Amino acid sequence: MRTIITTLLLSILLLTGTTILQGQNSPFRWSSELEQLKRVDQLPLYRERQLIEQESSYDRTGGNNDGFSGQYSYIRKEGNNLVLADFTGPGVVNRIWTPTPTSDTLLFFFDGEDNPRLKICFMDLFSGKVYPFVKPVVGNEIGGYYSYIPIPFQKSLKIVFQGDHLMFHQIQYRNLPGKKVESWTGEFSPSDKNLLSEVATLWADITPSVKNYNAGLSEGGRMVEKTLTLQPGEEVSFFEKDGGGRIVGFEIDGGTAFEGIYKDVLLSASWDKEKIEAIYAPVADFFGYAYGKPAMRSILMGRQATTNYCYLPMPFDRSASMKLIYKMREGVQQNPLTVTTRVYYNDNGRNPKSEGKLYSLWRRGKPELGEFYTFLEARGKGHYVGTIHSAQGLRPGMTLFFEGDDSTFVDGKMRMHGTGSEDYYNGGWYALLDRWDRGISMPIHGSLDYSLPMNRTGGYRFFLSDKLSFESEIFHGMEHGEVGNNFPVDYTSIAFYYTDRPPKERMEPVEILREVYLPSKHVYFPQLMELTLVKGIQVILDRGLALTSFGKGAVRVMLDDVPEGRYRVLLNYHESPKGADFQIWQRQKQLSDWIPTKAGKDGYRENVHVGDIQLTPQTNSITVHVRDNGKANLFELTLITLERIE
Repeated sequence: MRTIITTLLLSILLLTGTTILQGQNSPFRWSSELEQLKRVDQLPLYRERQLIEQESSYDRTGGNNDGFSGQYSYIRKEGNNLVLADFTGPGVVNRIWTPTPTSDTLLFFFDGEDNPRLKICFMDLFSGKVYPFVKPVVGNEIGGYYSYIPIPFQKSLKIVFQGDHLMFHQIQYRNLPGKKVESWTGEFSPSDKNLLSEVATLWADITPSVKNYNAGLSEGGRMVEKTLTLQPGEEVSFFEKDGGGRIVGFEIDGGTAFEGIYKDVLLSASWDKEKIEAIYAPVADFFGYAYGKPAMRSILMGRQATTNYCYLPMPFDRSASMKLIYKMREGVQQNPLTVTTRVYYNDNGRNPKSEGKLYSLWRRGKPELGEFYTFLEARGKGHYVGTIHSAQGLRPGMTLFFEGDDSTFVDGKMRMHGTGSEDYYNGGWYALLDRWDRGISMPIHGSLDYSLPMNRTGGYRFFLSDKLSFESEIFHGMEHGEVGNNFPVDYTSIAFYYTDRPPKERMEPVEILREVYLPSKHVYFPQLMELTLVKGIQVILDRGLALTSFGKGAVRVMLDDVPEGRYRVLLNYHESPKGADFQIWQRQKQLSDWIPTKAGKDGYRENVHVGDIQLTPQTNSITVHVRDNGKANLFELTLITLERIE
């Protein structure tokens, strides 16, 4: 009899989309929060009154002093220590991020106690050296250090920094009203350790599979596979289901069909015959391509080999429909496309009281100066679970648009304010070598691309344990520029969220919005130039690229990222009493005569035209030759600019 009752109880819990660990009256344990980092099947579940908030070092005046001076990097001082956060519980810290960890100590005081239960070197929150802060659930890449190890507290949590100066940080936590929370003890059972090992293994897997999420209501599915040929102007259905159920994941293999500057194939999905599609976006944008190339490879979505994959669960009540739409483009040769699709699904319909449906909002826009860019503005009940964002500057030069902060308003109150765009994506320090300087994929966040010459970048981030719940409304957006949204941009984004109601409108990806923007002016900065030195020259990074000749020498500069075409080559450089002569070549073609930079006093020359080049993948470089001018042997190059010749 006991076995029968237990079986019935477990069946009821599965049907309502809850677990014993998540029951409203059940104790909240460290392991129940850790489990959310792998139980993707539970993403559709609502959280009642569990709102995410954040302490961060953002400039309270609206300026850009988000940690540089440390002025806003603590909430108060206690003696010689800095208090970073003082949360009242019950609650749990989901995420800690910084690009500037130190060897100073962090103290975590729980529930009003006088002695810290957790005492750790700030750097060791992320190093993987101190258990349970293990990689890749903690780590660092693309300039940022992150930890997703949960830190629960029953009554309160005070975090204290034992050091003189702290810079950038974000500490994200979730309120757990009405829950009995077991505060952090630093002691972990064998089952806790096994669970952490499972999470770490999943996060370290660079070959994601739908099998990783075959649990709970996502269990026991089947797969339908179709091979389709799409003609320009045609739309083809690849999945239809009547009756309730859920899509556990789907894959689309189109080879290289979705690459390139034209994003003319759209993905469309509808639940329950709703008027507005739940998914309606270019395939390339949906799967995190960056400017015509595959770029994202997270544990949830992206592309590996030639397969595009999405493993976000998609429950529905009465029906589901998915199709591909091949849009016509005027004046461009479009070829038929062969695509193989695989959809993994089961018959476990949505429980409307406990689960939301998945929606994705695709947007592309050039926000007015002074206005935020909006990822999502929605009403209803639900939670936000992901952002994919391509960011194109419309002014050549440094990518200062990425100084913009993220802001999140939930149910009428600002809950989160970030410290910079790459910080939102767990990165830091754009345009610096081995920081935010290229596309890098991590388990749930990453950089999609980074190019100074093209003045563009992008990022993605998924929210698992830290999904952003809302009871009635949410605004989630991003600034563009250092202060006051002052940098002109062209942003493309997809917001992923679960909610109880469909959107009221969507944006149509018209022809111009399905095309990658290509700037006509490109600037190369010294810190990210790819150089090859010839004998007779020494290079250091000082006021620019300081080239010291020993009689005569040369350095080749690669002109990567820029499309083929004809360009004017312009240089910015310093003049000084130590100034050498320089000459510009493109391989064995001389572009300029010898140009002196020796002068009686320091000066600066801008946009000096040194010749025109034909840029191809085989000729994408210039060579700077430098020779002594008497005893003067220094050439200080600061910028190379290419201007397209129409």
